[in-house]
Amino acid sequence: MAYKEDVLLPLIALLSSLITVTESIALTPEIALLNRNSFPTGFIFGTASSAYQYEGAANEGGRGPSVWDTFTHKYPDRIEDRSNGDVAVDSYHRYKEDVGIMKDMNLDAYRFSISWSRLLPNGRLSGGINQEGIDYYNNLINELVANGLQPFVTLFHWDLPQSLEDEYGGFLSPRIVKDFQDYAELCFKEYGDRVKNWITLNEPWSFSHNGYATGKMAPGRCSSWSNPSCNGGDSGTEPYLATHHQLLAHAAAVNVYKTKYQRFQNGVIGITLYSVWYEPLSESKLDRQAAERAIDFTFGWFMDPLTRGEYPKSMRSLVKSRLPKFTKEQSRLLINSFDFLGINYYTANYVSDAPELRNVRSYLTDALANYSFVRDGKPIGLNIASDWLYVYPKGFRDILLYTKEKYNNPLIYITENGINEYDDPSLSLEESLLDTYRIDYYYRHLYYLREAMKNGVNVKGYFAWSLLDNFEWSSGYIMRFGINFVDYRNGLKRYPKLSALWFKDFLKIENKLHDSM
Repeated sequence: MAYKEDVLLPLIALLSSLITVTESIALTPEIALLNRNSFPTGFIFGTASSAYQYEGAANEGGRGPSVWDTFTHKYPDRIEDRSNGDVAVDSYHRYKEDVGIMKDMNLDAYRFSISWSRLLPNGRLSGGINQEGIDYYNNLINELVANGLQPFVTLFHWDLPQSLEDEYGGFLSPRIVKDFQDYAELCFKEYGDRVKNWITLNEPWSFSHNGYATGKMAPGRCSSWSNPSCNGGDSGTEPYLATHHQLLAHAAAVNVYKTKYQRFQNGVIGITLYSVWYEPLSESKLDRQAAERAIDFTFGWFMDPLTRGEYPKSMRSLVKSRLPKFTKEQSRLLINSFDFLGINYYTANYVSDAPELRNVRSYLTDALANYSFVRDGKPIGLNIASDWLYVYPKGFRDILLYTKEKYNNPLIYITENGINEYDDPSLSLEESLLDTYRIDYYYRHLYYLREAMKNGVNVKGYFAWSLLDNFEWSSGYIMRFGINFVDYRNGLKRYPKLSALWFKDFLKIENKLHDSM
């Protein structure tokens, strides 16, 4: 550690006391200090990661290539720093160290993903099971359990085996449903005695949007009009196909778990969705309707099938024949196919009506909405680094209340929430660890999470993104989301940022009853 905790913890307390809010800075009213005791007994706090962003060891332990290996090596110009996840932050070799960091932070749980191609290098059971991959996750899960940390396992966090992409186009083909079901069942068999919380898919919207509409992420498909360097594709149809097959794959995996494993493994299974809160740019009826459509095309695109067995009415009306349809049996399997809902929240947008987009045949314009972070010359919130992430904590409460009211108040885990900063090589190590804005971000969001829970939203846990700085997809290593600093220039050493020590203090167990809110 670069700082001694007996020096930093008083500073954390001072900073926390200063995180009272003025309207000129943010939207949180002045409040008493929050800590673990502000949340109900049994509420889970954890951090999150994903296999391709963390593990490294891309060519070790029998792992087969994924679409992200191909994407980063074939199209390095699409990664801001032309990097890849070959080594990432090397958690494949350092998982015990990383579990120790979590335990030291007083965390309760760890959400991580399994690399499909590490277990099945050829993507399917008939291509052979890689025992070294099976063993790696057994060791990680055992280490977590031995240290009192609950494993929350994501089955698919965008790293599709390249062999399935080559063979039949991956999620563009209905054949993916059976292969995903088989892969999921393998995981249930191997790990379900210790893993009691399963997530089928992480942010299927992001996978479809960035993989098949903008081309910013693997497999990099889109329409040439939107990105001249596309790896083929049709943004008018492919995002809808990829989503349709992700939903069917999710339903198939849940059905197997519920019919064959849940009864004796005593676990639960859900799905994690990306959520953005959309504020109408004006109070006009057209802008309010546009904001509702924007939610339908991001969140309702998944929630409506999962609760009602069909896509939102606005999507069916605007997309028409390009939007696939579910059979009666598919709808039956989809409806209520989750024990809990994972929600990832980072930011919000202003939305205005855009009827001029009617004649453009693309998923990117089908919602007939324009998006902006600025209204009347003022940004919706503070922007630290990424052009897509403006800090709007109030939207966190609003999307949770929206979910409660529209979708019958499901059990929710917040599976990601966090903020990034630029990697700045000019800073000293000591300066790099002083992430006071991240403490402020978490504090405000936890405040609004608690407000949502006071209003009846059924949230049982919160996972911060992310435990460590890591490979941040198309941004490479330029963006740092970590609560703990990874020194990319000095052997990937880990150092706690101020936010890590703040969380440790926030989560310390005290001998007093939690309030019941």
